Amino acid sequence: MTKTALVIGAGITGVSTAEWLRRDGVIVTLVDRVPPGDPAQTSYGNGGLLARCAVIPVSVPGLLAKAPKMLLDPNSPLFMRWGYLPRLLPWLVPFLRNGRAARVQEIARALAELTTDSVDQHMLLAKGTGAEKYLRTGEYSYLYRSRAAFLGDSFGMSLRHACGFTWDEREGGDLRDADPNLSGDYNFAAVFKDHGWITSPGKHVAALAAHFVKNGGVFRQGKVVDVSNSGVTLQGGEALTADRTVLATGVWSKKLSEKLGHRAELESERGYHLVLKNPSHGIPTPYMITDGKFVATPMEDGIRCAGVVEFGGIDAPASTKPAELLKKGIRQVYPDLQWQGEEKWMGHRPSTPDSLPMLGTAPKAPNVIFAFGSQHIGLTIGPRLGRMTADIVLGRQTNIDLGAYAPDRFDKNNKKITADRRKDETEQLAVR
Repeated sequence: MTKTALVIGAGITGVSTAEWLRRDGVIVTLVDRVPPGDPAQTSYGNGGLLARCAVIPVSVPGLLAKAPKMLLDPNSPLFMRWGYLPRLLPWLVPFLRNGRAARVQEIARALAELTTDSVDQHMLLAKGTGAEKYLRTGEYSYLYRSRAAFLGDSFGMSLRHACGFTWDEREGGDLRDADPNLSGDYNFAAVFKDHGWITSPGKHVAALAAHFVKNGGVFRQGKVVDVSNSGVTLQGGEALTADRTVLATGVWSKKLSEKLGHRAELESERGYHLVLKNPSHGIPTPYMITDGKFVATPMEDGIRCAGVVEFGGIDAPASTKPAELLKKGIRQVYPDLQWQGEEKWMGHRPSTPDSLPMLGTAPKAPNVIFAFGSQHIGLTIGPRLGRMTADIVLGRQTNIDLGAYAPDRFDKNNKKITADRRKDETEQLAVR
């Protein structure tokens, strides 16, 4: 029987897992190098969306043909630090292979299993915690310049429809009746109902964690440097043990999972957001600006624009061009918009080649549960993943088949993992 658990990673997935376990009577210690809600957390920076309809994987048909042009176009939302490309290739090749139409359909169905009830899952988790004040429910609109542009997006929309999502269509004057400040260049929207957003993701996660601690949970700030079947080791040498350990450390889970003999094919999709503070006008509900590939969301501090993908690893500093591109994009949507301050942020979306999280018990370390790799929809599915992870920890049957998210599905070339670990151990001995 599981009486104690360590949850490593205090983003939305880790905090949700810890709180669901605490409610089940488990003694839980939540561990992270920074506090929940800190700007260094990936959960801090995002579009704030509870995007139920976000079931389209990142790699889709035609991406391979489009990518070179996108990388050379200064107005494209795709950026590359070219010196990082050789290190990216082992991830990039299977990523592009997953863009086949039949495979994309499979992935979309697996994503829909996680997103469809995301608003309800957030509300259940946040109720009575102090975090619910940051939750909003309402419409989420895909904004197009014309009906023709919408029809050109038929592949993605047909996939959403196949997964059970429907939308209303609005054009021209109807759009400006709802949002008088909207540019006349945008004349069509596909409007999805029963969605949601969070008006301050950082404060929301911090409030959930505060409730967890107030009601008996423990938060330990420290950097985890090793993980085993019995627990973890913190920087400085302190060992923490428990009946079960949950690994929910986002892109940093790659190195830790390899210490267990498993390969986590994770790459950082470096994401950016720009908050326009004290804007001259707000926006009614979140928009996906389809031609700019970014989201604009009404938030506590102003309008948050989030999106853009940059490949460059986890160590390089933030670039300046992505935020400038977001600024240019929002001015096209709202030509007259003014604001009095800005917040720029960059973080690391943990992305797998198939756009699906890694969820389940690690076969080579059965006391360790993987719960990471949620790419662009980590905030959306965090409470859902947390609840299923708690079920796995406690030996309960989950309500969906977890095969698509298997934690060992990328295991290969284990000789290389072993060699890398031996090299790490040799270097550690040399330091000692």
